[in-house]
This record gives sequence, C-alpha cells and structure tokens, in this order.
Amino acid sequence: MNRMQEISFNTALIREMRSVAVRNRRVEEGIMPGGKRTFVHLIEAEDIIRGFTASSRLNADWKFLTKLFQDGRERADEWLAANFDRIGIESTVDLAEKYF
Repeated sequence: MNRMQEISFNTALIREMRSVAVRNRRVEEGIMPGGKRTFVHLIEAEDIIRGFTASSRLNADWKFLTKLFQDGRERADEWLAANFDRIGIESTVDLAEKYF
C-alpha cells in the first residue's frame, strides 16, 4: 500500500468513527429517539507495528506472517481478559478522544 492509499484509508476510517461518535452523542442527548448506541472496541498494536519498515507491507514470508498472527492473538487475548465484561455494554475506546 503506498502512502496515498494509507492516507485515504485513514481518512475514511476517521470519518466513519467521527460519524459513529456524533450519532452516539445524539442518541445520548435524546435527539434521535429510538436510536441505539453503537459500541466500538479497539485492539491496538502500535508498539509492534512502529518497529516495522515500510517494506514489511510486502513481506509474504511465512515466518513473518506467523509472527504477526501470534502477536495479534496475544494482543487479542490481553484485550479480552481486560474488557470481556464490557462487550455489548459499553465502548472500550473513547471515539472523541481518539478521532477528534
């Protein structure tokens, strides 16, 4: 993925998350009667990803892919241990803080 594609993806993601945040706020304020809050969860691995070079995006080496998979599973297990009881009840990410 080149830089322009990365920027486009991030822009679309940010726009969507802001839209969800605005909708949730309207539901909370009673402006959207009958509307339901959308709960959002985020599992991050920025600390791992920052260590990769740009060329890693093209790395299809099985060892590398297996390592990514293992790191993802570990991060997901940590997240579930810390947040499982919040699923379906509340968001685990503050959209306003993260995307505004």
